[in-house]
Amino acid sequence: MALHTVDVDRSDDAYRAWLKDAVRKVQADANRSADTHLLRFPLPEDWGVDLYLKDESTHPTGSLKHRLARSLFLYGLCNGWIRPGKPVIEASSGSTAVSEAYFAKLIGVPFIAVMARTTSRAKIELIEFHGGRCHLVDDPCEVYEVSARLAEETGGHYMDQFTYAERATDWRGNNNIAESVFAQLRLEPHPEPAWIVATAGTGGTSATIARYVHYMQYDTRICVADPENSCFFDGWVNHDPEATCASGSRIEGIGRPRMEPSFVPGAVDRMMKVPDAASIAAVRVLEVALGRKVGASTGTGLWSALRIVAEMRASGERGSVVTLICDPGDRYLDKYHSDAWLAGQGIDIAPYRTELEDFLDGGRLTLT
Repeated sequence: MALHTVDVDRSDDAYRAWLKDAVRKVQADANRSADTHLLRFPLPEDWGVDLYLKDESTHPTGSLKHRLARSLFLYGLCNGWIRPGKPVIEASSGSTAVSEAYFAKLIGVPFIAVMARTTSRAKIELIEFHGGRCHLVDDPCEVYEVSARLAEETGGHYMDQFTYAERATDWRGNNNIAESVFAQLRLEPHPEPAWIVATAGTGGTSATIARYVHYMQYDTRICVADPENSCFFDGWVNHDPEATCASGSRIEGIGRPRMEPSFVPGAVDRMMKVPDAASIAAVRVLEVALGRKVGASTGTGLWSALRIVAEMRASGERGSVVTLICDPGDRYLDKYHSDAWLAGQGIDIAPYRTELEDFLDGGRLTLT
């Protein structure tokens, strides 16, 4: 008996037209957006070390996560996962959700952010401003399971930044953050930085920068700064992919209770575990130095970057160091910029702030 070819054609002209328009809108957003600035942090010229901050707070949605959200939407659209009329759902501590709500509105699909109830009210309001809906949970560890359940119940797509962040971004180039940094350093005294310091929420940024550095055969080293109540440092030090942390991070946007799939330990040269008080002290010092309020994740990276500057200065090494301004401080006026909140959390930033100020005044050679 002759067998016949079985042929199932699921072509959908209406869907393909919608998909083409959605991808065009997301790409057009990138085309409209100028690159973010690379700012110099004021250090004494005779130190021979330059410190730069890549200011990701100037994206349309105000944070580093705008790049990630754009990449995740293109990845989900081109994989056929995001469909017209179906919600996009994300587990997020805030900034990624703000950016994803923006892109969801741009292409006309609903958006639901699953986040801890402790997320700052300013971030919740930004998500809602962009048309998103917030689903709050009491236990931060529940965000993954709840997001997957909501996607199943609604027929939507769970974006899952913690799995796909490192694979959605083209780390070889295509205007990723690493390519941008090196292009902007081209005319600086030390165009190939000794160190780039990143912080990890998904791990996607550190993976993108590290892979690009290796691909381009630069000598730049990658340091990841991790806050308290996060497992990335312990998992990296102990080569333990199953590492967990019982408490949630107080530094919004970074630190995770589990080793996320998008964190790529083998690409990283160095990690630092930074006290929350040191992160917030660095935020306050940066405000004085640059006249800018920033979030505490920026402070975590800045503290680590300044420790590296101190090492280079002590050893007589000349060069440059780069870290990131992740998001603006106006999202955290009731947290990291509030002395009342610090007191309520039992956080004393005074010793770390004094140490930073003494270092920047030239009175210290090291930072603990």
